[in-house]
Amino acid sequence: MKQKMKGSHAADGNHLFETVIGLEIHAELNTKSKIFCSCSTRFGSRPNENTCPVCMGLPGTLPVLNEEAVRLAARAGIALHCSVNRVSRFDRKNYFYPDLPKAYQITQYDLPLCESGYLDIETGQDRPNGKRRIHRIGISRIHLEEDAGKLIHPEGEPVTLLDYNRAGVPLIEIVTEPDMRSPEEAAAFLKALKSILEYTEVSDCRMEQGSLRCDVNLSVREMGKTDFGTKVEIKNLNSFREIQRALAAEAERQREQYCSGGPDSILPETRRWDNGRGRTVSMRTKEGNQDYRYFPDPDLPPVFLDRSLLCLIRNGIPELPEQKKERFLREYGLNPYEAGLLTGEKALADYYEEVVGFGVDSREAAHWILDELPRIRKDAENGEIPVKSHYLADLIQKIGEGRISRNTGKDVLMEMAVTRKTPGEIIREKGLSQISGPAELQKIIRDVLSRNADAVQDYKKGSAKAIGFLMGQVMKASRGKANPNLARSLLEELLS
Repeated sequence: MKQKMKGSHAADGNHLFETVIGLEIHAELNTKSKIFCSCSTRFGSRPNENTCPVCMGLPGTLPVLNEEAVRLAARAGIALHCSVNRVSRFDRKNYFYPDLPKAYQITQYDLPLCESGYLDIETGQDRPNGKRRIHRIGISRIHLEEDAGKLIHPEGEPVTLLDYNRAGVPLIEIVTEPDMRSPEEAAAFLKALKSILEYTEVSDCRMEQGSLRCDVNLSVREMGKTDFGTKVEIKNLNSFREIQRALAAEAERQREQYCSGGPDSILPETRRWDNGRGRTVSMRTKEGNQDYRYFPDPDLPPVFLDRSLLCLIRNGIPELPEQKKERFLREYGLNPYEAGLLTGEKALADYYEEVVGFGVDSREAAHWILDELPRIRKDAENGEIPVKSHYLADLIQKIGEGRISRNTGKDVLMEMAVTRKTPGEIIREKGLSQISGPAELQKIIRDVLSRNADAVQDYKKGSAKAIGFLMGQVMKASRGKANPNLARSLLEELLS
């Protein structure tokens, strides 16, 4: 079936469709203990090591709310322009599944902690005046809940293993309005949200560890219609790339289904993303809220937040990504693209300011961090930056002083990432110091000129290529150590 894509719309046959997307994001909160007990939230422990009678749901136990989880959830709500309700309540969401030891999940249903927020994302191309298009995505609610355990399915074995370390870990669920119209917008929203949660230290957002997970609700409708189509949920997507692929594939599936069988042929269901086959796969029919039989948790009293606590939380909100971006534009002379990349990730923004703090030129620091650092960072564990900030500053200063060339500096950076040695140690051990003494360079250049008389004559006859050839011979004779700017100046002087 031929399709014509344009922006967020797609044509199938005689139909022009619009994709409608809403997100449900689960973020683990940065607490040391679980939401209703004192068990550790540490990742990577032995299976079922961080459990107790409370998080295992044993009879006679009572939950006690973790105050820090409430503070972090409120901080997220304030950063996302939500109204924080001074009174909220916990409910029981009833369903049976092996990873849920109590056979119900404690969550917030009728009275969530936060409501009616938004997040602005940049989308589309630059306008003629240089400003990006801003799209406001509404946030319906943010509520607290406990996480479930983890099911492990050993390959080739007819068993399922259960690890309850994650059961009871505090989560916030962030529910958006259906305001996104393309997979690209959904990915942009998630990246912006992840940045805010990292800046506010609400969550570490390590998607590879499951700290940030996303369920997607997607439907299609014919252009011009205002009623939503049948909503399909895609569960537990945990990378930006796979989210975009899954949404594009599901939208295409629904358009084809719509054209072949009409709108009623699209079933309300929960599907999962099959990365290998590049398509979504049906898991089960979609549950409705009535299926969960929500009711107020009788073991937990309502949560009351006084105004003084909310003021403390609000005053504790740090500089957020958009504010930091504007400051980087003002203070460091960066362009919007550079400032956006640097401030999109808190760790990278902090690293940049540390490097600049050692007296390095701000534009040079941006170049090395944005253009060269990704090559060594992609192989680092958990995406950490493997070179200390003062080491990179030292390297940039040595290049600026002419002690090594820029190309040599790239090799030194790679070596620093592997050995953790200082630039000075690597330069000394490998004999990489640049030749910047005029007398030594003149000796090398005269020797090159004496051995390349034909090129000298070509230069005198006006050949533009001749000086490039002679410079190449100078760099070869110096084994790449000649200061290129000084060498070229001396070469032109001797040729004249």
